[in-house]
Amino acid sequence: MTEDAGSWKISLPCTQAEAQMIAIADPIEGLPVLLTREVDPVSPDKWVVEAYLAAKPRADQLAGLRALAPSADSASPTVEWVPPEDWLTVSQAGIEPVSAGRFFVHTAAHADTVPGDAIAFRIEAGRAFGTGQHETTTGCLLTLDQIKQQGARFTNIADIGTGTGLLAFAALSLWPRARVVASDIDPIAIEVAAVNAAANAVRLGIGAGAVELVTAPGLAHIRLRRRAPFDLVIANILAGPLIDLAPALAASVARGGTLILAGLLDHQADGVADAYRRQGMRLAGRLTLGGWPTLRLIKRRGGISRRRPARPAPPEPGSQAERW
Repeated sequence: MTEDAGSWKISLPCTQAEAQMIAIADPIEGLPVLLTREVDPVSPDKWVVEAYLAAKPRADQLAGLRALAPSADSASPTVEWVPPEDWLTVSQAGIEPVSAGRFFVHTAAHADTVPGDAIAFRIEAGRAFGTGQHETTTGCLLTLDQIKQQGARFTNIADIGTGTGLLAFAALSLWPRARVVASDIDPIAIEVAAVNAAANAVRLGIGAGAVELVTAPGLAHIRLRRRAPFDLVIANILAGPLIDLAPALAASVARGGTLILAGLLDHQADGVADAYRRQGMRLAGRLTLGGWPTLRLIKRRGGISRRRPARPAPPEPGSQAERW
């Protein structure tokens, strides 16, 4: 067996906070597969970030990994070759299934563990965020399940920053007659979402009972504008872009509609909620997992206060809102 048939792994120690940020960051150029894991439960701040590559890592890739873990400035990355039979084991078997309400998210390595009564999705680790492992995605899944159990009904749904497509698929599974549109700024994420749709028998298209995939920053796409207002919008992004996008996201929600926000840390939740209150939204629920809150907001039927403009000025070039 030659080395060309295997893969390479770079490992570097990091803190829990760094691991959390890596888990929700955009895909890193040159580092297609990144995993983080806790080293020792007794020492909760000891984590490691691992990158998997098809070829021996270059200096710029080593530097890129270092940039993700500033706390490891004095540590040397561990570089090792991984035989092909171990590559699938390391990259997939190490990802444990996630149970979130009725949802069960797993990789191929755990396909035989799916509970009989679960709504199951097979999502492999890869180039897009949203495998269900992170608390932000899990929180959204639990919130969707909760509001379904409370009797909520939706017919027009948008998933902004869809990543793997998981949250769009989950929403459609709960409201199978809905029209769902899922967008992401990264065209690779949309490619991944299409692959995952096929793997999970999710129909793609523009009609009821299907998911439409579009590449767009935020809501800047003609299909999103034409389909708004939505009675349910999900946005699992980051706190900064969520605040910047507050006017546009709130405007895309129908009066009385629901907005689910995630991707923010606990200390950022009040600031995000305040940004949406100013746009006519009220906080209706909050679910926090491991310091990562998921916010559920409802669009007030009275709309935005007359003391505030209903439509903000377009984002400045280069702003976070423009990028998302």
